[in-house]
Amino acid sequence: MSWTETAYADPHAYLAHRAELTLSLGPPLEPGDTLLDLACGDGGLAGHLPGIHYRGVDSSPAMVQSARERGREVVLGDLNGYEPAEPVAATTCFRAIYYAKDRLGLFRRIAGYTEKKLVFDLNPRQYRIDDVRADLRRAGFEQLDLRPFFSPQRFSLPDFAASTLHALERTPVAQLLLRFRFSYVCAASRYR
Repeated sequence: MSWTETAYADPHAYLAHRAELTLSLGPPLEPGDTLLDLACGDGGLAGHLPGIHYRGVDSSPAMVQSARERGREVVLGDLNGYEPAEPVAATTCFRAIYYAKDRLGLFRRIAGYTEKKLVFDLNPRQYRIDDVRADLRRAGFEQLDLRPFFSPQRFSLPDFAASTLHALERTPVAQLLLRFRFSYVCAASRYR
């Protein structure tokens, strides 16, 4: 059993919803685009991004090995210093933005090699959105699109309950739920 299967009660539902937002929030990704997944774990997200050229980076040799066993293109590296050899359309950083030693520095580095958008998750009870938005602007990302992400990690929901939660992401009730639980998926981009 891989890390993905132990980290998520329903890995398919969780990662499929995350991938849906990765593709559509902010500037859309298109088939053939390259996505760099920082702190990718075992590369579980890759299987939910059809047509996207997936590359991953993780600082754990065991995770890199597990990802490669899954057929993923993943290299060993730390999100605080890694830079790809060539630009990518999108960069993701899920469940790991808090590993940044210097958040503004990380955003600036990512802006230097990311052409369309940076997608990451953000716990609004841990970080103020206005502070993160200010760092993104200083790094060159003028636009920030936010979407509540109501997919539980540690327990599985029946389909109707998951559909209801996903529908609530687009309602005013979302702000109330975010005070107590869940996170945002954020897409930072430049004005086009």
